[in-house]
Amino acid sequence: MRWMRAAGRGLLVLAVVLTGYTASGAHPDERDRSGPLTLATAGDLTGYLGPLLEGWNRTHPAEKVTLVELPDSADETHAQMTTDLRGGDRGRFDVLNIDVNWTSEFAAAGWIRPLPRDRFPLKSFLQPVVDTATYDGRLYAVPYVTNAGLLLYRKDVLAEEGVPPPRTWAELEHDAKTIAPKYGLDGYAGQFLSYEGLTVNAAEAVYSAGGSILGDEGTRVTVDSDAAREGIGFLARGLREGWIPKAALTYKEEESKQAFQDGRLLFLRNWPYAYAVASAPGSRVAGRIGAVPLPGPDGPGKSVLGGSNLAVNTHARHPDSAARLIAYLTSEGVQRQVLTRGSLPPVRAALYEDPALVRKFPYLPTLRTAVLTAEPRPKSPHYDQVSLVVQAVVQDALTGHETPEAAVRRLARELAAVSNR
Repeated sequence: MRWMRAAGRGLLVLAVVLTGYTASGAHPDERDRSGPLTLATAGDLTGYLGPLLEGWNRTHPAEKVTLVELPDSADETHAQMTTDLRGGDRGRFDVLNIDVNWTSEFAAAGWIRPLPRDRFPLKSFLQPVVDTATYDGRLYAVPYVTNAGLLLYRKDVLAEEGVPPPRTWAELEHDAKTIAPKYGLDGYAGQFLSYEGLTVNAAEAVYSAGGSILGDEGTRVTVDSDAAREGIGFLARGLREGWIPKAALTYKEEESKQAFQDGRLLFLRNWPYAYAVASAPGSRVAGRIGAVPLPGPDGPGKSVLGGSNLAVNTHARHPDSAARLIAYLTSEGVQRQVLTRGSLPPVRAALYEDPALVRKFPYLPTLRTAVLTAEPRPKSPHYDQVSLVVQAVVQDALTGHETPEAAVRRLARELAAVSNR
C-alpha cells in the first residue's frame, strides 16, 4: 500500500482529525487513555505492513504497535479473531484489520465499538467502500484497503490472434475454448476451492447476471432467481466442458495467481495484487499481461467489493491510541505506501488519478471503475454461516453433483434457515 506525501500539510490535517477523539461507547475511565497496541491482521503476503508500522513506532514511542499476523486464509483468520473476541475482557487484539464483510457480524455481536463519522475523512474515500464499514446505520470501522476482482489476460496471445479482451461471458468462453488450446494454455480460472474465495466468485457470477443473494441486512433471501441460475450455470458449464480446468477446483488466490504467472492460463479472475506480482521481474509473463473489468452476460459484469476495514475491539486497552493509529493508516501519505509497497488498492479516491501512480500501476483506472460499480458480499450478522452455505452448495454445482437449478433452490432453503436463526 502506498502513502507518505505532502508530509507537512498531511500531519497538520492528521493532528486536527485526531484531536479530541473519544471512542464512542468508552467508559469514563477509558477516555484519553493512551498506550501500546496490538494490531491483528491476516498474513501479509507482500511484507509491506511491518516496515509501515515502524514509521508509526518511531514517532509514537509511547503507543508502539505490535503486529500479530494470523494465517493468510480468510477463513482461518476469521476463526482466530472470533475465538479471541468471544473470550471477553481484553483479549489479545486492540485493533483488528478485518475483511469488509465481517463488519456486520462483529458489530452485531458487540465485539467492535462504534466510531464517530466526523473524526475520519470519509468523504475523501471511494464512496462504495464506506458502506462496508457500517452496520445498522452506524460506523463501526474505517476503510483501510479496497479491492475489486479484475480479469487478467495474456495480451500477447490476444494480440497475436487479433482479438480484444472479452467483454461478455460468450466472448470469454469462446476465447477460452478456441484460443487457449492453440497456445498450450488452460482457458479460464478463478478461485473455486471451497473457501471464502468461492463465495466471492459465486457472488460475482450472480451479481453480473443481475441477481442478488440476500437483502435487508441479511433478513431476506433473494437468491432463487433466473440470474442466480445463469451465473452459477456459467461456472458449472466451464468446468463440465473443460475450458475451466479441473485444477481450478483447488485454487485459492495464490494458487491461481501462480498458474497465471507460470504461463499456464489465458484468463484469470483475481485481485489486483496478482497483476502486480505477475508483472514483476522474474515472472514468466511480465510485460505480457493486461487487465479489464470482469465480463458479464451482455457486457462488463460486476465484482464483489473486497478489501479490509480497521476496527477497535470493544475491550481495547487504549481506545484513543487505537483511533490515532487508524487515522494514521488511512492518511493519504500512508495510503500511498499501501499501494506502492503492498500492491494493495488504497481507499483514498485521489490516488487513483495521480499520474505518477497510474504510470506505475496502469490498472488503476480500470480498478477505480470496478470498485465504483462493485457490490458488497451479502450483509448479514451471520455472515460466516452464510458463506459456508454458499461454498458448500456452489461446490456441489461446480463438481457436477447437483444441477445449477437444484443448487439455487437448495441455496435459498439453507440461507433462509440461517437468516431465521
